[in-house]
Amino acid sequence: MSFATLGLSEPIVRAVTDLGYTQPTPIQLQAIPAVLAGGDLLAGAQTGTGKTAGFTLPILQRLSTQPAARPAASGRRPIRVLVLVPTRELAAQVEESVRDYGRYLKIRSMTVFGGVNINPQIKQLREGVDILVATPGRLLDHVGQGTLDLSSVEILVLDEADRMLDMGFIKDIRRVLALLPKKRQNLLFSATFSDEIRTLADDLLDRPAMIEVARRNAPAELVEQSVIQVDKPRKRELLSRLIKDNDWHQVLVFTRTKHGANRLAEQLNRDGITALAIHGNKSQGARTRALSEFKEGSLQVLVATDIAARGLDIEELPHVVNFELPNVAEDYVHRIGRTGRAGMSGEALSLVCVDELKFLADIERLLRRSLPRKAIAGFEPDLSIRPVPIPMGRVGRGQQYDDGLGEALQPRGPSGQPRRGSGGGARGPQRGSGTSQAQRSGSPSQGPRSGATLQGPRSGGPSQGHRSGVAPQPQRTPAPAPAQRAAPQPTSQRAPVEQRGSGGQSQPTGKPAQPDTARTGFRGTARNYSGRGR
Repeated sequence: MSFATLGLSEPIVRAVTDLGYTQPTPIQLQAIPAVLAGGDLLAGAQTGTGKTAGFTLPILQRLSTQPAARPAASGRRPIRVLVLVPTRELAAQVEESVRDYGRYLKIRSMTVFGGVNINPQIKQLREGVDILVATPGRLLDHVGQGTLDLSSVEILVLDEADRMLDMGFIKDIRRVLALLPKKRQNLLFSATFSDEIRTLADDLLDRPAMIEVARRNAPAELVEQSVIQVDKPRKRELLSRLIKDNDWHQVLVFTRTKHGANRLAEQLNRDGITALAIHGNKSQGARTRALSEFKEGSLQVLVATDIAARGLDIEELPHVVNFELPNVAEDYVHRIGRTGRAGMSGEALSLVCVDELKFLADIERLLRRSLPRKAIAGFEPDLSIRPVPIPMGRVGRGQQYDDGLGEALQPRGPSGQPRRGSGGGARGPQRGSGTSQAQRSGSPSQGPRSGATLQGPRSGGPSQGHRSGVAPQPQRTPAPAPAQRAAPQPTSQRAPVEQRGSGGQSQPTGKPAQPDTARTGFRGTARNYSGRGR
C-alpha cells in the first residue's frame, strides 16, 4: 500500500517521495486514517518506526484542505495544532518533519523551547503560525507574557507522553489543557505503553481509537544487542579499545550522569578519539553544534545522558554503547532505539560492572529474554569484587559513589575534605528546591542545605544569605554572648550524585553559584526542565 492510497494529497505524497519513502510503516498505516477521521487516538509503537509521520502527515492533510474552525481573536493566523514534547531535541525533530513533509504546502510551523532567547520566538509568533511544537515550560512562559493565543487549537498532540510523565510535566500539561478549547481532537503518541499512559488517556481522550503495533517496551528487532561484563575502573579503557580496534565512527555513548558524560568525553579525547558531551547543563548552542558535527560525521563519539534518548533521529547510526546502564529499564529501550531505525540494522552494546547487575536483570525482565554476553581478552571481570549500591532518586542524595572515571562523585576542597555546602545542587536557585545562595557558599553558621529555605537557614534567626553572589555585609548589631550562640550546624555531606532527570551540577570552586535559570535542573519544578533551558 502506498501513501497515496491513505487519503493524502499529491503535494504531501510528493514531499514524502522526495525524502525517499514509498511504503508506510505499520504505525502509519493505522494512524493516518484514524487521524483523518477526526477522532481521538492513543497510539504506541517501537521507537524508530515512523510514529512522527504517523501524526504529521494527516495533520498536514487536514490543515491544507480545511479552513480554520475558529479564527484567532487577535486577527492573526490562528494556532490550529499544538504538539507538546518533553525535550528541545525532540521539538526540533518534529518541527523539521513538519517542514519536510509540508514543503509544498502554505503552512507555517515553529518551535518554542527554553535555553534560547525568547524574543525571536515572540516575533515569529506575531507573524502567525499554524502548527506550534513546544515544550511545556516555555509554552507557559509565552502564555504568561501574553504572546500567544491557544483558543483556536483544533488538534492537540502529546508526543513521547510517557517521557513527559517521567519528567514530572503532568501539572504543566494540565495547565495547558485548561487553556485549550474543550472541543478538539486529541492524539497521544508514545514509544511505550505504560499503565500511567493509559490512566492519562482515560482522563484526556474521548472514546479513542487504540493502536499498538508492537509489544509494549519492545526494542527494534534489527538492533543487535550484547553485554560485556567488565570491572568499573576499566570501562573507559575498554571503550577506547573497541572504538579503535573496530574503527567505529558515529558512536552514541550513554552515561547515567552529566558529570560522568563530561569526564568520559575528556578522557576519550585524551585517547585520541574526538568526543563531545551533550546533556541538560549544556547551552542550546553547544548541544546543536555537537549534534550537527555528530550527524555530519566529523565527530566520532557523542556522549549523552538520557536527555538524548528521545528525539535524536540520526540516519544509519551504527553503534549505541551503554557505558552505564540506566536505572530505569524502559530507558534502555529508548537508548538503543537510536539505532536500527527505519529498517536499518544497528548494534547496541552495554558495558556492565558488578554494581549494575540488578539493572541488567530488570532490563532482561522487561525484554523477556537474556541478552547475549561477550568476553574481551584482557578485560575479564574480577569475580571477587563485591557490588556497591548505586545511589538513586532522593534516597541516594546523601551517598557517595565512585563511577570509575577517576574520582568519586563528591567535590573536595584543597585539604581533601568535602567542600562545605557542596550538595551537588543545580547552578543557581531552583524553584521549590529550598536552597539559598548563601547556603551554597558554605559558611558553617548557615547550616546544612537540607530543609533550608530562601528566607534563611533552618536553625532560625535572620537570613544571612544573598541571592546575587555578593558577600553579605557585616552586621552592625552586637554579637550575642557565646552562651547564646547557636551551635554550628554539621557540614552537609551530601554527595552530588545525579539522579535520572536531575539538572544539578556541583560547584568545584566552592564559590557561591550564580542564578542561571537556563541551566538549572527540573528536580525543583517540572517547568525548569523545558521552560528553563532543557
